[in-house]
Amino acid sequence: MKKLTIRARLTLVYAAFFLVGGVVLLGVTTLLVSQQVPSAISGKHILSSTPSEPPMDEGRQMLSEQIRTATTTSLMSQGAMGLLLVGAASVGFGWLVAGHALQPLHRVTETARRLAGGAGRGLHERIVMNGPQDEVRDLADAFNLMVEQLDAAFDGQRRLVANASHELRTPLAMNRMLVELAVSRQGASEDCIQLGTSLQTVNERHERLIDGLLTLADSEHGITERTPVDLADIAGHVCDQRGVPCDGVAAAVTRGDPILLERLVQNLIENAVEHNVPSGLVCVSTKTVGEDAVLTVANSGPIVPHYEIESLFQPFRRLNRERTGGGRGFGLGLSIVRSIARGHGGSVSAVPRHGGGLVVTVRLPGPGTASPREAV
Repeated sequence: MKKLTIRARLTLVYAAFFLVGGVVLLGVTTLLVSQQVPSAISGKHILSSTPSEPPMDEGRQMLSEQIRTATTTSLMSQGAMGLLLVGAASVGFGWLVAGHALQPLHRVTETARRLAGGAGRGLHERIVMNGPQDEVRDLADAFNLMVEQLDAAFDGQRRLVANASHELRTPLAMNRMLVELAVSRQGASEDCIQLGTSLQTVNERHERLIDGLLTLADSEHGITERTPVDLADIAGHVCDQRGVPCDGVAAAVTRGDPILLERLVQNLIENAVEHNVPSGLVCVSTKTVGEDAVLTVANSGPIVPHYEIESLFQPFRRLNRERTGGGRGFGLGLSIVRSIARGHGGSVSAVPRHGGGLVVTVRLPGPGTASPREAV
């Protein structure tokens, strides 16, 4: 059962207090009137009676009781009708008052959603709250302080990633250049050439590792600039580079970073090619489902248990939950795919393929659909 909102609960509280107060007031008024009616009638008869007549006989007592009963009944019935009408009006008035009181909280909620989605100014946005220094103002100030600290932390992380990109890639590029010079020089021995080739392989492996880590870090920061991108074009380009058939592609337009989306498709296709059996199957397809762009990559290969699928999306993990060693790949491919998909407001899922292998499906919001990160 869906719970009532705070606004509805406050409205019901306001209306309940009003109705209880109205019922008490009506009861007290009825009691006072019922006590005053006999006295008024008795006094009237006392003044009009002769000294020889008794001031109050049995007939007059019956008349007094009838008048009191009629007055009380009329007062209660009309008072109840008026109380119901005014109670209904109090519900509407309470709804407006509660909405006005909760308006600052709505501003806090909208700002928090924009910050969570990375839309607008991102973590540089603050809540501007005018008015007295009350509880809501204290909440807004505490929220702004928290966002300011998070903004400083993320800025430091971004600077660290940029510095690491430069500091790590520069020495590797120099090592690659020195090894190439040593191998290509005249008079280089066969052992020197073989050693240089091995060093180049190790150096390229380290460059791929650093590139994967930086891509993973960049994709987790969120996507700030988005442009229309057709996954069919990207899939066709990557399939041509890898020599993979690409016959099942159809228009699948989304909005995002073209470079990161190309890396997503490239990682999926390379993962399907590398973790396959000889002369195995690789199927790539794109389509539009509803308003979402869907990319599916399936391959043959070893049988993957259901309980092992989630571990494949963890960094530096491969099948059977083993840490990656000196073999092929680093176990970052699917981790990067999930991070990029989430950064674009989408999702990625994988299921075992019948006969072995995996079927990986990426679902991204269409160009006219606000992703959960952008929704306000």
